[in-house]
Amino acid sequence: MAGTSLKPKLNMVPTGLLNDIIIATAMIDSGRNGLRTDGEEHGGRLSYEEGIAAASGAFSQAASTSDPKIIMLVEEAFIEQELQFCSEEDSNTRSSLTQALQSFNDAFLCLETVEDAVKYKAAENTWPHNPKYRIHSYPKDAFHLACIAHRTRLQNILRAPGINMIEKQVHEQRSANMNSAQSAYIIKQKKALSND
Repeated sequence: MAGTSLKPKLNMVPTGLLNDIIIATAMIDSGRNGLRTDGEEHGGRLSYEEGIAAASGAFSQAASTSDPKIIMLVEEAFIEQELQFCSEEDSNTRSSLTQALQSFNDAFLCLETVEDAVKYKAAENTWPHNPKYRIHSYPKDAFHLACIAHRTRLQNILRAPGINMIEKQVHEQRSANMNSAQSAYIIKQKKALSND
């Protein structure tokens, strides 16, 4: 896999979810290639649709955990695979995916820090208290910024003409997952910053 390393984080995600993501992205890529090849359109369409269905199931299962780390790890795995299958000549997409992976790495650091109330309280003091740097009065830190940027990236894809409707549904699920991850993360922020 290109970009970041998933190895230290893998044990946090149910193995089936990562397998589903890897298989789904391979099927989607194979399907897209088949759709572009004379005589392979039918097989390509089937592979593409099965891949989309598998990805949708994995994203839904990740959301059902309400665990921001699992949601983000599944999304990161998908992005890693998208980058692997992305053409070397597609510099804009490769750049966007690479930026997403970098922001996810920063988000994972926030997830580690928020679990330690002492560290997070100290970090919270470094954030301005101006509302534009806050979400529900909590720091708009790298976790929130990664979710916001990725949701924007997904919304831009959804606005593009010609996107298959079943693929749009997966992108909508992924975008909703970013909302779920943020909501779950805010609960962690609240717990870390409580005076109890």
